[in-house]
Amino acid sequence: MERMGMVIKLKSGKVEAYRRLHEAVWSDILAMISTCNIHNYSIFLKEPENLLFGYWEYSGSDFAADGAKMAADPRTQEWWHICMPCQDPFEPRKEGEWWSMMQEVFHHD
Repeated sequence: MERMGMVIKLKSGKVEAYRRLHEAVWSDILAMISTCNIHNYSIFLKEPENLLFGYWEYSGSDFAADGAKMAADPRTQEWWHICMPCQDPFEPRKEGEWWSMMQEVFHHD
């Protein structure tokens, strides 16, 4: 199991819309997340800076393949199409990256 984190900004004026979207995440999106070996997934909001921090635990053996599977799913693409206008990715960022992945520097069980 690998713990993973990512961060992105929310656009000004999009906080409430983003909250509403995530109060009722589509069941097929949740199923795809699980199918791609992602568990214990949370998104946290830091206001007033409007930073989102996503955390999950990955239990698969090929994160790139699972990520590609999720990205190829039409329903996931539809969900992202709705969520992405709320988000403001960091610059600079890695090529192909929307949310910026974070490096774990400490953990304690």
